[in-house]
Amino acid sequence: MDAREELRALSAAVLAVTARRSVHEVLQTIVSSARRLLNARYAALGVPDADSGSFAEFVVDGISDAQWRLIGPLPRQHGLLAVMLRDPAPLRLSDIRAHPRFEYWPKHHPELRDFLGMPIVHGEEILGALYLANKRDGEFGQEDEDLLRILAGHAAIALVNARLYERSRELSVLEERDRIARELHDSVAQKLFGLRLTADAAAALVARDPDGAEAQLRTVRALAAEAADELRSIVVGMRPADLAAEGLDAALRKQVRLLDRVHAARVRLRVRSAVPRLAPDREDAAYRVAQEALHNALRHADARTVEVRLFVDGAFLVVEVCDDGVGLRPADQSSLGLASMRDRASSVGGALRVVSDAGKGTTVRLEVPVG
Repeated sequence: MDAREELRALSAAVLAVTARRSVHEVLQTIVSSARRLLNARYAALGVPDADSGSFAEFVVDGISDAQWRLIGPLPRQHGLLAVMLRDPAPLRLSDIRAHPRFEYWPKHHPELRDFLGMPIVHGEEILGALYLANKRDGEFGQEDEDLLRILAGHAAIALVNARLYERSRELSVLEERDRIARELHDSVAQKLFGLRLTADAAAALVARDPDGAEAQLRTVRALAAEAADELRSIVVGMRPADLAAEGLDAALRKQVRLLDRVHAARVRLRVRSAVPRLAPDREDAAYRVAQEALHNALRHADARTVEVRLFVDGAFLVVEVCDDGVGLRPADQSSLGLASMRDRASSVGGALRVVSDAGKGTTVRLEVPVG
């Protein structure tokens, strides 16, 4: 790659930080750019999760989806991965296996040789690290290290911005809760109070004034319809902030991360292709169906692992929630939760399919039109 091409590629990576993309997309762009710019065969970026000892984000480039699936769960913070998260100095090795902290790599993991690691630093805090291996034209040198340091700086910007956004989102959630409480009190609560009074009046008139009771019941019906409309409008306004701002993949990633922390089962998200933005009603339906399927699996399936898969298949965005639990009973197939998910899917032109075998787990598959 000549100097002009290198500058253009670096510029694209830097601009990705300021583009309106999810932080996962930005980090993926930085990793892909690092691999191309440094002519490496493999690249990865890890952001540690202090609570689980694993990684909150771990994006790779140079490995196929099939190979990534064979490698298995996300790595833990050990060996050289841990070194890069404790020491702010870059690490350049001609043979990664010669380092005293090298341990092993899992079955199906690619064979790594030369290695360049760069911590992602903000102030005195290490936010994560970039890892490159197997340079195609020799070994990593000082120029490679300098270039990777620039990309690590921009990765730090992306991660700090994501933190600031998360804090502002939490404030927005609190403000939204207050707004909903006010609206419920001001409109729906008043209508329900009127509904109760009118129902009481109708009950008192049934015996001595049937016509008057019928008129009161018509008022009950009208008030109930108005209250339902009010509730519907409030619920529509409760679209998750992450979903509206960053898209389905970012919203599901945060939901999965939270569930993985609070449940014994291992909960993971696998995004197999770029996820396009959909119309708001379709994104909302996909998010709610995935959310319901996740909670069903965690509450009822007795599963050890639950995986959400997100990918594009032809003209459809596909969301799959798969667990290795006990499977559905025949009676569960007609449960209210599944009926609600099917209604959500059909309301946006999508389709829902549930496959389950006793003792072998359940897969809930939602297909939503992209166009």
